[in-house]
Amino acid sequence: MNKALSVKSLSHEYVISRLNRIRALNNVTFNIKEGEFVAIIGQNGSGKTTLAKHFNGLLKPTSGQVFVKGKNTREMSVAEMAKTVGYVFQNPDQQIFAETVKQEVEFGPRNLGFMEEEISERVLEALKLVELDEYIDQSPFSLSKGEKQGLAVASIIAMGTEILVMDEPTTGRDYLQSKQIMDLLKQLNSSGVTIVFITHNMQLVAEYAKRVIVLKKGEVILDGSPERVFREIDILQSTYLKPPQITILSHELFGSEYIVKTPWEFAEKVTRRCMRVD
Repeated sequence: MNKALSVKSLSHEYVISRLNRIRALNNVTFNIKEGEFVAIIGQNGSGKTTLAKHFNGLLKPTSGQVFVKGKNTREMSVAEMAKTVGYVFQNPDQQIFAETVKQEVEFGPRNLGFMEEEISERVLEALKLVELDEYIDQSPFSLSKGEKQGLAVASIIAMGTEILVMDEPTTGRDYLQSKQIMDLLKQLNSSGVTIVFITHNMQLVAEYAKRVIVLKKGEVILDGSPERVFREIDILQSTYLKPPQITILSHELFGSEYIVKTPWEFAEKVTRRCMRVD
C-alpha cells in the first residue's frame, strides 16, 4: 500500500521574538498509508494541530520533511496541496467566505477546472451527503457551528481530495450530529479516502479509528491500534487522557490481554465468559 503522508524527523518552532522560540514538534517520524483512518490525540499544547497543519502546507517544517503522496511539501504551494489534502479547521469560520452555501462548495471544483455541469452535480451530491442541500441558497454564516463544519466537509468532498484532515470534527455537535459526521467520515474512508482526525473524545477514537497516534510535548509516545494504545493506561494518564470507561472496566475485569472499546464488545465478552462457565 502506498504512503499518503510521510513525516520524517519533523520539528517545528514558533518564533515569538528574536530570542524566544517555542518548539511545538520535536523529531516526529511516522507514515500514514493510503486508506487509513487515523486519530491524533494528546492534551492541549501537545502539538496536534501544529502537526496537522503540516499535512496541507499551512506550516512548513523548521527541520525535517513532510511528504504528501510522495511530494515534498517544501516544494508545493498550499493551493497545489489543496488538490490532494482537504483540511477542516476546528473553527469553520476560519475557512468559510462565500455569500451562499452553493458558492462555498463550488469554489474548489471550479478552481480545479471542472466543467459547469459536473460542478453542479458535485455540489448537490456533497451537500446531500452532509444533509445541507436544503440550505443551498442560504448564507453559510447563518448556519450553526456544526452545520458550518459539515459545509467545510462538503467543500472538500466536491473537490474529490484523496486525504481529509479534520480538527475536532464533533465540536459544536450533539451526540446524534457527532455520529452523523463520523459515519460520513467512515463512509468516505470506505470509498478510499484517507482520514486523519484530531480529537479529545476517546469514545470516537474507540468506535471509529483504526490507528491512534498519541502526542506529548511535541513527540510521538504511542502509535498503534486503539486496542494497543488503550492498553497503555498509565502512559495515557500522563497525557491527561483516559480510555473510555468501558475499556477501563474491561481492563480491570479481564486483564490487559483483552481490551474492549465499546459496550457492545463488553457485552459480547461477558456473554462468552458466562457461556463457558455454564
